[in-house]
Amino acid sequence: MNYLLLIKFKYTLFTILWLFSFQFAIGQISPGDLVKAHAHLEGMSNCTKCHTLGKKVSNEKCLACHQEIKARIDQKKGYHASTEVRGKTCASCHNDHHGRNFQIIRFNTEKFNHNLTGYPLDGAHSGKACKDCHKPDFINDAKLKKNSGTFLGLKTECLGCHQDYHQGTLSASCIDCHDAKSFKPATKFDHTKTNFQLKGKHQQVLCVDCHKTSMKNGVKFQQFTDIGHGKCTDCHKDPHENKFGQNCAQCHSETSFKLLKTDNSFDHSKTNFKLKGLHKQVACEKCHKNGFTAPLSFSRCTDCHVDYHKGDFSRRDAGSDCADCHTEMGYTPSTFTVSRHNETSFQLFDAHLATPCIACHKKADAWKFSDMGNKCVDCHIDVHDKQITASYYPDKSCKTCHKETRWNTVVFDHSLTKFPLTDAHAIPDCRKCHLPLNGKSIADFRFAGLSDKCNDCHADIHGEQFAISSYTDCARCHDTKSFLPASRFDHGATRFPLDGKHNTVACSGCHKSRQDNQRIFTWYKIEKFKCEDCH
Repeated sequence: MNYLLLIKFKYTLFTILWLFSFQFAIGQISPGDLVKAHAHLEGMSNCTKCHTLGKKVSNEKCLACHQEIKARIDQKKGYHASTEVRGKTCASCHNDHHGRNFQIIRFNTEKFNHNLTGYPLDGAHSGKACKDCHKPDFINDAKLKKNSGTFLGLKTECLGCHQDYHQGTLSASCIDCHDAKSFKPATKFDHTKTNFQLKGKHQQVLCVDCHKTSMKNGVKFQQFTDIGHGKCTDCHKDPHENKFGQNCAQCHSETSFKLLKTDNSFDHSKTNFKLKGLHKQVACEKCHKNGFTAPLSFSRCTDCHVDYHKGDFSRRDAGSDCADCHTEMGYTPSTFTVSRHNETSFQLFDAHLATPCIACHKKADAWKFSDMGNKCVDCHIDVHDKQITASYYPDKSCKTCHKETRWNTVVFDHSLTKFPLTDAHAIPDCRKCHLPLNGKSIADFRFAGLSDKCNDCHADIHGEQFAISSYTDCARCHDTKSFLPASRFDHGATRFPLDGKHNTVACSGCHKSRQDNQRIFTWYKIEKFKCEDCH
């Protein structure tokens, strides 16, 4: 029994060793399955189609099968002829025997340098994914078209991938007009090389405005050839309905249809209305609103212009017209002269000569020229209203005190009042006295009801020492020539006449300063006069 078990064990061990040896031998012949594309080369009889006995895989054998690669290498074109691949073996990049689903063609598409293929990706091409271009739709070779994983078979010509937008009417070399950044606009196209030069506004017109699009053979098509351009109306509608013929260039240029040609080819002076001054700058349609051949009235300015003065002058003179005061050079300045103004009821002198017309002839919505009045208060505000009596102010005429040369130049004779101005009182400006203590504007000037007492205008710097019934008469000691010294004061009339050395002593030597709750002042009313009172 033990012998039979031993025999059985030996037999089993032999079988295992034999199977292991067989599989090891097979593995030495084929290291693994070929990729799906090479699956037809499986089997020991096909090894020499790729391998040379005793050597590694041969480039010659690879290229003998991959003729499309060999052809590009022989022409020194494409990626396999680049410096990055030249000198390498095919197997160093395309290793096989790793299974049916192994990707024998693989590389990092994001880092791939497409310049090595001889076709740099510029402009919009640089943003494309590989599959956008490397697809069967763009491959003409039937054999390569079946290979979904190939990167071969594409042409470098634009029309190899792009549809002919011009449908054979222009050159197939797209780069003559376009670049890789964008198909539109055709930045390389030079219109000066055509028989229609683009000038003026034509340079700003979009191509599609002249080169219209339509459908041809079921494809959107834009026409660039056989475009009529012998006359303007081939493209433009004649707004004059052939009243001036078809030669638009007689009056217009490419610079602007609305402006006449700068060479003055249209001579408006041949019409009944010669253009002068600003009329030369007016757009034609501003006047010719109903077409350029419709008759226009132009005998008077108001035939075209609105009467800004709303009949103010026509009511005064039925034959008046804008041209009486204005010219075609501009509405302002007016040609109405000073000499003409002096023929009216209000003559202009001095400062009135420098006053702009609008300062007097003003109204809410238009200038006013009638019923203006000729009194000062007809234009100027009476700032002295109820302050000056009629005897000094007849008919409220400012000329009683003021001159037209300058309002601040006052010529009023103050001696006509109960307070004549003498000496220092004649020096200050009127507003020094005629402005209330709280007044700030010219309307606050006060002329009526003013006092003639000194301390109603001047502060009593003596602390009311000399006041009689709350009034200090400064004139007892001072005059209007100068407040200091007190020219009218006689020390000999006091209880202490000055004799000897006392005549040379300064007033402040005896009359000391005092202070009350409001001020500091000199005390003059000394009560004691004995020597020891001072010395």
